[in-house]
Amino acid sequence: MGGKLSRLLRPQSIAVFGGGWAANVVKQLQKAGYSGQLWPVNPNRDRLCGLPCYQHVDDLPAAPDASFVGVNRELTIDLVGRLAAKGAGGAVCFASGFLESEAEDSRGAELQQQLLKAAGDMPILGPNCYGLINYLDTVPLWPDEHGGRTVERGVAIIAQSSNIALNLTMQQRGLPIAYLLTAGNQAQTDVATIAAAVLDDERVTAVGFYLEGFGDVASFQALAAHARGLGKSLVALKSGKSMAARIANVSHTASLAGSEAASSALLQRLGIVEVHSLDVLLDTLNILHHYGPLENSSINSVSCSGGEAALMADTGDALELQYKPFSEAVRTELSDCLGPLVAIANPLDYHTYIWGDVATMARCFSAVTGTPAAMTVFVLDVPRSDLCDPAAWECAIEAISQASQQANGAVAVASSIADCMPESLAQKIIEAGCVPLSGIDIGLRAIAAAARAGELAASELRAGLLVARPRREQQKVETTLLSEFAAKQALTRFGVSTPGAQFFDNHEALLLSVDTLQYPCVLKAQGLAHKSEQGAVLLNLQSADELRTAALDLHERLQGEYQGLLVETMVDDSLVELLVGITRDASGLLVLTIAAGGISTELMSDSSTQLLPTSAPAILTALRQLRCYPLLEGYRAKPAANLESVVNAVLAIAACAEAQADKLLELEVNPLVCGQEAAVAVDAILRLEN
Repeated sequence: MGGKLSRLLRPQSIAVFGGGWAANVVKQLQKAGYSGQLWPVNPNRDRLCGLPCYQHVDDLPAAPDASFVGVNRELTIDLVGRLAAKGAGGAVCFASGFLESEAEDSRGAELQQQLLKAAGDMPILGPNCYGLINYLDTVPLWPDEHGGRTVERGVAIIAQSSNIALNLTMQQRGLPIAYLLTAGNQAQTDVATIAAAVLDDERVTAVGFYLEGFGDVASFQALAAHARGLGKSLVALKSGKSMAARIANVSHTASLAGSEAASSALLQRLGIVEVHSLDVLLDTLNILHHYGPLENSSINSVSCSGGEAALMADTGDALELQYKPFSEAVRTELSDCLGPLVAIANPLDYHTYIWGDVATMARCFSAVTGTPAAMTVFVLDVPRSDLCDPAAWECAIEAISQASQQANGAVAVASSIADCMPESLAQKIIEAGCVPLSGIDIGLRAIAAAARAGELAASELRAGLLVARPRREQQKVETTLLSEFAAKQALTRFGVSTPGAQFFDNHEALLLSVDTLQYPCVLKAQGLAHKSEQGAVLLNLQSADELRTAALDLHERLQGEYQGLLVETMVDDSLVELLVGITRDASGLLVLTIAAGGISTELMSDSSTQLLPTSAPAILTALRQLRCYPLLEGYRAKPAANLESVVNAVLAIAACAEAQADKLLELEVNPLVCGQEAAVAVDAILRLEN
């Protein structure tokens, strides 16, 4: 269990190296009652926190299972090498100043390589890492205060920020944390490897992440498959822009497929539930711990206030949670309990007529919990105990406890705001067989995330990702921007339909041929980024005279600052314009964006993002997510576009990108004109690394 990390995660012996930070680790271990061997190492001290100090690694009585190395970076490298040679089980490298500081210190990368060489096969966490806390076996290998308690089972949380990890231990919502681990700059052991190790512990029910970057994508793919096989859910909060750094671009795609869209596409592809705040991360993990993934997004809501019922309805509707009507039998039962003055609906406002009558409250609540739903939510706000007497609210907790015993689905108790869910109340709710939720908005978002976990668990596992050569920093790369004509030729080789076209080196050559061309036509200047914005695209030219005039005008306006002229057949079968773009991000993933196209792409902000390789069903799903999709189906008696042609065009564009994945920077078709008969790439950009 835990593989190479098992000794580090569940150590029987621990060595700590250093002064102040090492002393903090010893204090936390002593405070927790760690029962294993504890060996401080410091050549300048006789004792540390009451324990005798060893002078050197070689003086230790045995190879420690785990070590905390709290010394400077140069000494860290030496100690890690000596620990590895001694056969130690693993080490936490606290020091900073390695690869994460490369921008400020040119030696950082070199020192990290030295650290890796010193560690060899011995696992290390970090560097620039606080360490880990194993709350199951009472092992806080941790140099600071923390707010957790020993548990018998619970969730694991893995964070790339030590301070965020520390803050999460201070949660007071009754979430049992089994492991808390930090990864630092992941020099050797990445987040996914750590997660795989704790997933194997049968006492771990789910895993949550705070991520700043994904590191090795292949490692995350393996983790996702492993978690799926174990039937355990993964939940992640992704911050920062390290996944898909912006690049200097000539297309619209890179601005649409920014870091958020790209990282969300990766999490979705891997089957990892994405959340967008730490509060929702914790409440989602609480639901998953107590109940596992929810089967669907249906919920029942019970509260004693019309305002609370309205907030539940509005918030749930925005999150696409489903409030199904109560059956006639349940409506009758509720009416018998509540009387004729209470309107029966879901969400239910039961008023306060029965408040204090535990038997009637339990009967009313049981009628709702017995109604099939993924989760029944009771909204309950207990007054603060330092200024008020909360005794009168005990009746509600007792009635909810009785009703939860007959529930046809999960049961939660949500406060209206987080302040009204103190830890003492959260523990009572857990003892009553329910899960506490910290506010209506946070709680319902967590329910939606748990329902998403159920959806992902039931869905078919998608094919593996295409991971090309990681993209280097833009300033270090020489690139080639193909002409539109050349880009379309590349697309045509993969089956993408393009308009008939003829290229001319200059306007004089074009003027000699105007009488031989087909009309109506389009005239475009080449070698310009965002041609439409510069007035370099002239549409629907009906005759040789119009083309001649347009060419002369274009040449004069641009003062010859272009690289040839392209004349194309005008596409008149046009119902919808789409953008189809593909970029390669820093990790090597190819990110496909489908969006409303034409000159208003970014203004519309109507896009869907996924990763390559893709499939026809996935493309169709992406199209249906667009607000402009009804136009493709035929809106208000207008004809429908040929959807099969649209999907095939996107697949062909993707194939073109995949064929040159290691060099691709951006490929964009904008617009892809979708008509009744065909989908035609009217404009294209292709930029490659040299």
